[in-house]
Amino acid sequence: MHNRVHGLLQAAAGARPDALALMDQDGRRLTWQEMSQAAHAAAEQLKSAGVRSGDRVVLVFENCAEVIAFFYGASLLDASAVAINARLTTAELDRIFAHSDPSAVMFTAASSAAARAHADHYGARDVQGAFGAAALMPRAGATPEPVSEDGREQTALLLYTSGTTGTPKAAMLTHANLIAGAAASAEVRGIQQSDVTYLALPLSHIFGLVTMLSVTLAQSAMRMEAQFSAERLYQALQEDVTLLPAVPQMHAHLFNYARSAGKPRYDAGKLRFVSSGGAPLDPAWKREAEAFYGLPLQNGYGLTEGTAGVCATRNAFGDPDISVGLAMGDCTLELDLEAPGATPEEGIGEILVGGPQIMKGYFRDPVQTAAALTEDGLFRTGDLGRFDEEGRLHIAGRTKELIIRSGFNVYPVEIEAALTEHPDVVVASVVGRTVEGNEEVLAFVSAATGSSVTEAELKAFLHDRLAPYKRPARIIVATALPAAPTGKILKAKLIETFASELAEAV
Repeated sequence: MHNRVHGLLQAAAGARPDALALMDQDGRRLTWQEMSQAAHAAAEQLKSAGVRSGDRVVLVFENCAEVIAFFYGASLLDASAVAINARLTTAELDRIFAHSDPSAVMFTAASSAAARAHADHYGARDVQGAFGAAALMPRAGATPEPVSEDGREQTALLLYTSGTTGTPKAAMLTHANLIAGAAASAEVRGIQQSDVTYLALPLSHIFGLVTMLSVTLAQSAMRMEAQFSAERLYQALQEDVTLLPAVPQMHAHLFNYARSAGKPRYDAGKLRFVSSGGAPLDPAWKREAEAFYGLPLQNGYGLTEGTAGVCATRNAFGDPDISVGLAMGDCTLELDLEAPGATPEEGIGEILVGGPQIMKGYFRDPVQTAAALTEDGLFRTGDLGRFDEEGRLHIAGRTKELIIRSGFNVYPVEIEAALTEHPDVVVASVVGRTVEGNEEVLAFVSAATGSSVTEAELKAFLHDRLAPYKRPARIIVATALPAAPTGKILKAKLIETFASELAEAV
C-alpha cells in the first residue's frame, strides 16, 4: 500500500519504465520512467525555490506534462499542491494566493497562453528540466502546516470548492483520499495496462485529477488535451482511445462534429468504456449517446470533498436506468431524512457520504469543516437523493445553490459578490437554469436609484473579474427583485418574475 501519491508514479516507473505514460496535445510522448524523472526534476526546482515539508505549492495551468510533474514533485517534498485553472483572472488568483499561503507558484507558461500571461504579470522566472518548461515564483513568509506522522494522512492537494470572491473554501485531500479515489475509479472502469484514457477533463477539477491518478495506478497510458476539441477527440477515437470519461457537453459536441462530418455513429471499434459525470444525465440524451457509441453509457456522482466519484453505474447497453448507481470502492451512503429540503414520505433526504475518500476538512477553516462533517466523519453533500429498490442512488435536487456549467462548478455567491462591486448595483442574485445538456448562469440585479447601468456594461465589468465559464449568460437589471418580508431575495421566483425580459434577445 502506497503512503504517498508519488508512490503510484514510482511503482509505474519501476514496473513498466519503457511503457508509454502520456501523450499531450503537442505530440510529446513520455514513458513512465521519463514521467518519474520529470517529477524529480520538478521537486528539485521547488526545493531550490524554498519549498519545505508542509508548504503549499500553487499550480496555475492548463493540462500538460509539466503540471503532472510538479504535482508529483510537490508530493516528493511532502508539500501540498493547490490546483488552479489558468483561465481564472488575476483578481481571483490574488485571493487564492492570500488564502492558501503558498511558498511557491508554478505556471505552465510554455504550453498555455493564459498561464504565460499570469507568469509575466507576477514576474515568475522561467525554468527548464526533464519536466519541460514552466515558470516559477517563490513567495516569502509562508507558514507550513504540521507534517503528519502517518504519510497517508498528510494533505496532498487543496481544491477550491466555493467562490473565491466571497469566503474561500479549499478541501484538504490527503494522500490516502487520492489513492482511494484512484483505486475506486480504476476498478469501476476496469483499467488495464493496455488501455489509453482520453483526458480533456481539467486536472484542476477533481474528476480530471483522479482520472490521471487512476491511469498512474493502472500503469496504462493517457492522451491529454489542454482544451477540449471535438475534432481532436473524434480523431483520437479513431486511433487508440479505449476509455472515455467526460462531461455531457463533451459528448454532445462530439456528436455534433461527427454528424457534420457525415459519421452518425462511432465505428472504430477500439473504445470499450464510456462514462458521463459532472452534470445531470438526461434520459433522451443517454439514448442518443448509446446509439452513437454502440456501448453502454455509465453515469456517476461525485464531489470534490469525496475525491471525485462516490457512485457509479455498471449498466448493460440500453438499460433505461438514469440513477448514479451504487457506491464505489469503500464509500458508504446514507440519507438524512430530517435535513432541510428532505421529503421523508418520498424517501428523499440529504446525501451523506463516508469512507476513505472523504476529505480531511477545509484548509484553516474549522468552522466550515465542523458544519460539513458529522461527528462520525460523514460528509454532508448538500444534495438530495433517494434509493430505489435495487439500492441505486437517484439525485433529487440540491440543497446548495451550486451551478454546474460545462462540467465546472459555479457558485452564485462569487458572481453576486463580483456584481455588487459595481457602484450602481445594490443587490445581485444569481441562479442556474437548465438548458439542453447544460446549465446556464443567470444574474439579476437591483440598480441604484437614478442609475442607467445596462446589461452590456455589467458584462463588460465582469469580464476581467470572472473566468469565462462563470460569466452570466444574461444579467437582468431591475429596480427591485422579488423578496420575502425579511428582505431575503426569493431566488425561486426570479426566472418566473423576469420571464419576459429573459425571453428578449440580447
